Amino acid sequence: MLKRMIYLLHFGLLFSLLTGCALGPDYQKPDVMVPIQYKHDAPWKTATPGDHIEKGNWWEIYADASLNSLQAQAGEANQTLKAAYARLTQAQAAAGISKADRIPRLDLNASASRARTPAGLSFTGEGTISNQFQLPIVLRYELDLFGRVKRSIEAAEASAESATADYQALLLVLQTDLAQTYFALRSLDTEIALLQHTLDLRNAALKMVQSQFDHGLVGQLDLLRAKTELASTEAESIGLHKQRSELENVIALLIGQPASDFSLATDALKLRIPAVDPGLPSNLLERRPDVAAAERQMAASSARIGVAKTAFFPAISLTSSAGFGSSQLQNLFSLDNRSWGLGPAISLPIFDGGRNRARLDSAKAAYEEATANYRQQVLVAFAEVEDGLYGLQILDQQAQALQRAVDASNQAWQISEKRYKAGLVSYLEVIDTQRTALQTERLLNQNHGQQMTTSVMLIKALGGGWQNSL
Repeated sequence: MLKRMIYLLHFGLLFSLLTGCALGPDYQKPDVMVPIQYKHDAPWKTATPGDHIEKGNWWEIYADASLNSLQAQAGEANQTLKAAYARLTQAQAAAGISKADRIPRLDLNASASRARTPAGLSFTGEGTISNQFQLPIVLRYELDLFGRVKRSIEAAEASAESATADYQALLLVLQTDLAQTYFALRSLDTEIALLQHTLDLRNAALKMVQSQFDHGLVGQLDLLRAKTELASTEAESIGLHKQRSELENVIALLIGQPASDFSLATDALKLRIPAVDPGLPSNLLERRPDVAAAERQMAASSARIGVAKTAFFPAISLTSSAGFGSSQLQNLFSLDNRSWGLGPAISLPIFDGGRNRARLDSAKAAYEEATANYRQQVLVAFAEVEDGLYGLQILDQQAQALQRAVDASNQAWQISEKRYKAGLVSYLEVIDTQRTALQTERLLNQNHGQQMTTSVMLIKALGGGWQNSL
């Protein structure tokens, strides 16, 4: 009996191997439009997803201990990341379910019942009560003649790989968002420190003008102008503290902490911008997880075309059972109460009202959509890398111009103060030159902050990879 089941299984497996084929197209990655080189002298080559390559802690290039600590906290406690990991686990489990269809299924279908037979249906003319105990083991196996199981596994595995890439993409977004927010906050710290220094200078200037006014050396207009500049600077400082608090709350959210319990000490750091070689290796582009996710979705859609095509062909399954059955529990395992059965089952679609054709058309359209999404994602990757490289170049040129403006405005400020103290000009000239010097220095600081966030954007565009030229 058990031997018959084994023989049947072996026959089914052999038959499946000899006659099986997989319907639908074998997946091939489509061509994409790839430029020969960067606009800014960096080489290109065909983008092949390689998101499995270890990227490391790219943020350590900035040598900031606070940022390193925040990144570690975000990786452990960010709730959006945990939700994404749960989705990844679901996709991997779904792939495991599909793989299980490759092997036979063995079930134990034990049952027990007690029933009364009406007198009109009884041979004795009297109602009878009987028991029935059954203990069969059932073996089922689908012959994958047309590749339904094979294509289903391909689709599930590709979907799981896409979910892995989606998780890596979300992780990269989390890391870069955190770094950009952190640098924006540190840029504000520097600007707040600059405004505090300006407040100290304007307080000292107000005291000087007040003394001159008290001794009749200047008019009330100069005194009011000094008070106005001081109050305006105080108002700007208060506004910057509000912005800083909001950025601090964003960081708390990213690292999975309540905003009410989180604070980050002020640290007006001199932001260090990593030097970047415009000739970044093009293989870094291959590590973009969003490109990998789009490519894997395309592979899954291709496999689903094959699954849809198998619906037009017969489905053959083999079923075998063996066990015991009896009306008395104590005699259930008697040799005379043995039972067995085996045989194939064939299901052949005849008329379905066009359902299978519609499903096939839908699967083909889904593949075309996935292909377009993949090509678009590659184009987006190219554009983002170009934005990052060019952005850093332009910001560096802008920084050099702003530095010249800062130097000149500070000299003008010093000259105007000397002229005012000598009684040659009104305090209005001092205010104008001082305001210009402060504005240009703030612009320079903001430019440094933009360079930091743009460098992070370039790292993100390269999929988390970074080539340091230092």
